[in-house]
Amino acid sequence: MPIQVKLILSFVLIIFIPTLFFSWYMFNGISDNAIQELVKKNENILDIEKINIQNNIEVMEWTGQIALSNQDMNDYLQLREEMDTAWLLEFKTKTFSSFQHFLFNNPRIANIRLFTDNPYVHEFWPVVLNESRIRNKPWYDTVMRQKGIVWWEIQRSREILSDTTVGPAVETPYVSLFREFTYPDLTHNGILEVSMEVSHFFTKTFSSVQDPSSQLLVVTRSGEVYTDEKAGIFQNAPAAKLAERIALTKQEGNHSEVFDYEGQSYLAIQSYIPRLDVHLVNVVSLADTLADIRRTRSNMVLIVFVLVGVLCIISYFMHSLILKRLRVLRDSMKKVRVGDFHLDVPVYGTDEVGELGHHYRQLLKKINELIVEQVNRQAATKEAELRSLKNQIDSHFLYNTLENLKMLAEVEGHYTISDALTSLGGMMRYSLQWTRDRVWLRDEIQHIQNYIAIMNIRYDGRLELRLDVPPELLDQEVLKMTLQPIVENAVKHGMNRSGQQGKKLSIALSAAVRMDACIIEITDNGCGISEDRLRLLNRMLRMEESDYMELRSRLERDGRESSGIGLRNVDQRLVMSYGMEHGIRVESVEGRFTRVVMTLPHFILAGGESR
Repeated sequence: MPIQVKLILSFVLIIFIPTLFFSWYMFNGISDNAIQELVKKNENILDIEKINIQNNIEVMEWTGQIALSNQDMNDYLQLREEMDTAWLLEFKTKTFSSFQHFLFNNPRIANIRLFTDNPYVHEFWPVVLNESRIRNKPWYDTVMRQKGIVWWEIQRSREILSDTTVGPAVETPYVSLFREFTYPDLTHNGILEVSMEVSHFFTKTFSSVQDPSSQLLVVTRSGEVYTDEKAGIFQNAPAAKLAERIALTKQEGNHSEVFDYEGQSYLAIQSYIPRLDVHLVNVVSLADTLADIRRTRSNMVLIVFVLVGVLCIISYFMHSLILKRLRVLRDSMKKVRVGDFHLDVPVYGTDEVGELGHHYRQLLKKINELIVEQVNRQAATKEAELRSLKNQIDSHFLYNTLENLKMLAEVEGHYTISDALTSLGGMMRYSLQWTRDRVWLRDEIQHIQNYIAIMNIRYDGRLELRLDVPPELLDQEVLKMTLQPIVENAVKHGMNRSGQQGKKLSIALSAAVRMDACIIEITDNGCGISEDRLRLLNRMLRMEESDYMELRSRLERDGRESSGIGLRNVDQRLVMSYGMEHGIRVESVEGRFTRVVMTLPHFILAGGESR
């Protein structure tokens, strides 16, 4: 059937036949469709607000995580002795000021407070406060029962320090994140609070740019309602009264219902937010919608008949124009089919047919480019294959040479050299065959054992490696070449100190699972690190790159050892791969030991890097 006939038949089916059913739709279904459109529209508003809420939740959780992960602040909160005034002034001027500036860089955050019961910690308003200020709060016992799990609270609270101000205290509604933080031994240290004003947290709920016939409500677990009370929809019906007529549910997704209040019809679309334990409700007045439906019923019949006549005339001329240019495209395609890729397609315009002609010309151009590219790729592939074969031959030659030297050493009775060559060959295979970035923990341990075996030749067997790794953790995922720099650092600084001359250096590697994390510890019994240098080393691990390079240059100019680049590289690889909560930290007691603690997500690797 020719396309012109198809277009005519489709025109009849699409325009005239549906018109017969339109009257039935207009008087029976238009009301339901209008309500559905209204529901969709206001569901979008609800979903936008939910996205805003989720973003604000993430901002507050991220801010709390940054506050609790700050090493300098943690050291201060966990003080075990009274510090002098000079130390406190320096802490406030340097550490606390930068900490406060960093945390409050988001203007939406109203308060960030760390309440602690540590008697050695002095208050630094408005961040570090005594826990006694909040023990009478209604949410305090609930937060304590959470055992470190985040608790959200929406409340109209007075400023904690309001008793120090003049005049009546102003109650401001806040959305607050509360979380208990502990000492390293998991005993209670204090409570973190991150707060945001309700008007900033529920952005669209309190926005002045809204549809006057709808308004968002926030209903808390206690039934309290937060919204813009000045909205036009509440002139004849208070927000609390409308909220009482809505059957709230904790089911997932959006739920809508229609209800009446004092002779007026309303639409309520609700969604439960489990993390906050609140209901977000969009209340919509149906007065304007019902009036629009009545007007639509009066005008639709006339409009339909006028449109049918106009469309008939337009379609006649459009069919002729479209079919003419489509025939040109058809003839061009026939030429391409027989192998002519260098022709021009004289079809232009801004409509779909013109766009089709444009893309068809681009297609022909791309085909010609791909033909040339394929020829070049084939030549490049051959060259790459030859280069890969050469590299493979070179590496095999190196491995075979080491194997021959090992056999020669065994024949000559030089077993120490033979063992060293075996360890060196294992290290070279592990280092050169880098096909994946993630390997088994057993692979990293084998690499360390080879390294220790080689270094024992230099240090006359004064190195000892002790392993305490459960068998089930040998398949734990680790980043390749992350443990060897730590062990090498222990050997370098443990064996080259004057206090270690002639003594045996023992390096212990242990692994354990804590919560959802795998903790790997590497401890040596070397000379240890001084407290000042240890604090500097841990700071250098997470410094900004510019600050790190400036500090390292200053240390080198002063003639001081600027170590830490190897540990910093390991920490940055872990952070980039697993997130800010993972990485390494250094613990040490001068004259006794040094320990590097690595935190990884607990994940058993199904397949790793072959050795």
